[in-house]
Amino acid sequence: MKELLFGTAGIPLSAEPRTTIDGIKHVRRLGLGSMELEFVRSVNITKDKSPEVKKAAEENDVVLTCHAPYFINLNSLEKAKIRASIERILNSARIANLCGGYSVCFHSGFYMGQEPKSVYDTIKSNLKEITLTLKKEGNNIWLRPETTGKETQFGNVDEILQLSQELDNVMPCIDFAHFHARTNGKYNSYKEFASILEAIEKKLGKKGLENMHMHITGIAYGPKGEKNHLTLKESDLKYEELAKVLKDFKVKGVAISESPNIEEDALLMQKVYSKY
Repeated sequence: MKELLFGTAGIPLSAEPRTTIDGIKHVRRLGLGSMELEFVRSVNITKDKSPEVKKAAEENDVVLTCHAPYFINLNSLEKAKIRASIERILNSARIANLCGGYSVCFHSGFYMGQEPKSVYDTIKSNLKEITLTLKKEGNNIWLRPETTGKETQFGNVDEILQLSQELDNVMPCIDFAHFHARTNGKYNSYKEFASILEAIEKKLGKKGLENMHMHITGIAYGPKGEKNHLTLKESDLKYEELAKVLKDFKVKGVAISESPNIEEDALLMQKVYSKY
């Protein structure tokens, strides 16, 4: 990526009518550069419709990402649920790729009371199967395990970076609010945000900072981590310091707003970022 693009998690709220293609056009009208296809309940774009979505994205110069369904656990105790999780990620990656998508993010799974090392090995094995399947299909979309918002969920920064080091076509999806919530209020200063980017550069090199997929939102949290998303101004997230860190580290890629007011906070982050 040549720059950092800001965008919305799904069709902007102000888009009319509320279709994917109209959403892409509206993202461009708003002056934003990216949109995340929300497959969180189901993969809601058909194979036949995908070329139209790709054409709209290309014509409007909008970079697409996607969020795979929430119902994924690559560490389930039930083999059928693991198989279903693998298929959900594969289907998301296939459709996103047909739409011209850049990367697909997902929550990898839960610890289920097991040792983190054992969980890591299980998730890595299942993710490797996904990468090999997509490679055979000629699909080079980036797979993005996401940093998660609760200690019970697999996905701290170290785990995600290790997967990115060890598997082809895997890179992180860094959700700054999730990590802030996961640590019950930490990782909320210039220095702490910078430490995340320093870890990325150390493990993945400069390319790690030049190929980022991020989520930014306000968040409510407690001792057990994430509760719900908030707008940036309703939350305690120091988003201005985050914007400065992203500028200072010359981060490139996509920054997706997951706030309840998706386009307003995407525009706010873009505005704050541009002043540095």
